[in-house]
This record gives sequence, structure tokens and C-alpha cells, in this order.
Amino acid sequence: MSVQVNIMRLPHGAELPLPSYQSPQAAGVDLLCAAPEDALLVLEPGAAASIPTGIAIALPAGFEAQVRPRSGLAAKHMVTVLNAPGTIDADYRGEIHVLLINHGREPFEISRGMRIAQMVVAPAEQADFVSVTTLDETQRGSGGFGSTGL
Repeated sequence: MSVQVNIMRLPHGAELPLPSYQSPQAAGVDLLCAAPEDALLVLEPGAAASIPTGIAIALPAGFEAQVRPRSGLAAKHMVTVLNAPGTIDADYRGEIHVLLINHGREPFEISRGMRIAQMVVAPAEQADFVSVTTLDETQRGSGGFGSTGL
């Protein structure tokens, strides 16, 4: 199943490749850094930065896009998406930025065209919230964190 998502390259991302799936069953597309060619970004240990991608999208109503970490960056460098998953709503038309954080012990260099995150487009339902005075009973009840085991 596929859905059409209109995408616009912004001037600072004009020559970067458009997001694409890297395998037939891939769920996400890679997002690239659209920082200036001569601007090497260095993410110091413990620091976070908003990284431009040079693209904006128009999702159809009833869909969202989630910005998620790339497992390779997390496993090899301890660099991840700070607000994972970041949500792009169907009515947002601005540039997609990726909020990266360096949880590692070494500075991490981010250069133009580097794959910095992945984006997954998915259906998104809106809930109708109904005020009630009681909720139905369940086995779990109000058990919070860790209440269902390890």
C-alpha cells in the first residue's frame, strides 16, 4: 500500500537526493542533513542540535510522519533523535528538522548529505474524547510502570 506525499526541496536542499526506500520492505526513508557544504556541525557529548533536512512535505489528511533514530547512529555513536519519535502533522508545511542528541563520550561530526534519521509515514486516527464518571474494569486496573512484569 502506498500514499502520495508531495515533497518540496527547499533552496538549501535543492541538490540533495529525495528520501527513498532502501529495500522493498523498508518502513522508513532516510532523512539527510542539509547544512551548508562548508559548515561541519560538531555535536559535543551531551549536546543537542536542530539539523535542517532541506525538505518540506504535504501529508494527506489522516496521516502523520514520524521522525525516528537511525539504529546505526545510535549503536555506533550513541547519537539519537531527542524527541523520538518526532511527529509531523498532516497540516504542517514547514521544513523538517531533526533534533539530534549525542549521548556518547566523543564529539560527533555531522556533514551535508549525511543520513541523520529516518521518517515513517503512517495513518493517524483522531480520537473522540468522551467525559465519563467511571471506566470499565480490566485485570491490570491502575497498575503503573512495571506492573505487568519486567
